[in-house]
Amino acid sequence: MAEVLVNVKLLGRTDNAREIIYAACRQCYSSDGAGDIFEKALNSNTPEKITDFIEKVIASGHESPLEHVKFTFAIEGVSRALTHQLVRHRIASYSQQSQRYVKASEFNYIVPPAFKDNSAMKQRFLGVMEDIQKGYNALLALLKENGCEGEKANQDARFVLPQAMETKIVVTMNARELKHFFAHRCCRRAQWEIRDCANKMLEICRKELPEVFTSAGAKCEALKYCPEGEKFTCGKYPVR
Repeated sequence: MAEVLVNVKLLGRTDNAREIIYAACRQCYSSDGAGDIFEKALNSNTPEKITDFIEKVIASGHESPLEHVKFTFAIEGVSRALTHQLVRHRIASYSQQSQRYVKASEFNYIVPPAFKDNSAMKQRFLGVMEDIQKGYNALLALLKENGCEGEKANQDARFVLPQAMETKIVVTMNARELKHFFAHRCCRRAQWEIRDCANKMLEICRKELPEVFTSAGAKCEALKYCPEGEKFTCGKYPVR
């Protein structure tokens, strides 16, 4: 058992993403075919014009062309509490580590900042993790004594596992959904763990496709005001 931290790795993204977005967008306004537009964009001697075009289109709110480009991330060092929030973003694909097929006989966990900042609370938290681990392993042993092993035992013993337990997940989202995800989960009001994960994903996206993601982030950054209202605003921007 050990404390772990979030780790986000880009597994892949759509090749020639910028040119695909450009061709898809231009198709809406051109009599030429997207195939020809795409080839011209690939061989363009003025890529800055393509970048400028994409930035202007996104600023105008025309974001459907972004759906043709996808990013796939490997995320680990996160809790089940995080992934319960993550999978609520439905325009995405997920492949998550199973607690049925992967035995948790020595599980890792995530420690909330509130516990890290108080030694007594952290020790109590770690004690709870150890108690759960012992209880889980004891249940597996009892199940085995009664002739139940493997995934059949894991699927029942897992009922005592904590949300703090580490999980691993592969996530694929298109660029438009990623912008929506960042708008909500990079907000200071978002839960601290998913906000940290979202910021790491955003940092990768900005490096990979700055034309699309340089302006992405918490919704207040684009609006320049807080849409959360007086009750929930963090105070960074004025409430509209």
